[in-house]
Amino acid sequence: MRLGSARAGGGDSDRSQALDDKDAKRIEAHLRRTFANKGLALKARPKQKDSAEVYIGEEFIGVVYQDEDEDGSFMFEMAILSEDLDA
Repeated sequence: MRLGSARAGGGDSDRSQALDDKDAKRIEAHLRRTFANKGLALKARPKQKDSAEVYIGEEFIGVVYQDEDEDGSFMFEMAILSEDLDA
């Protein structure tokens, strides 16, 4: 997984610098421990280089961004849809 660079300029890409491979592996390991799920994986986003998609198996569950205010920190964003709550 290679995550490239991004600069400020508009849209989601001005969150901060890119996630590099080392950070992506550290974040993936942390999320696997936190959620006790070895099937959790980070995948590079096709059009956004400053973030990675989070999957459990084949199911997309959220996005990780580098925190622009905290050097070395990251944000995990996950939407919970009403239809997911009905299951």
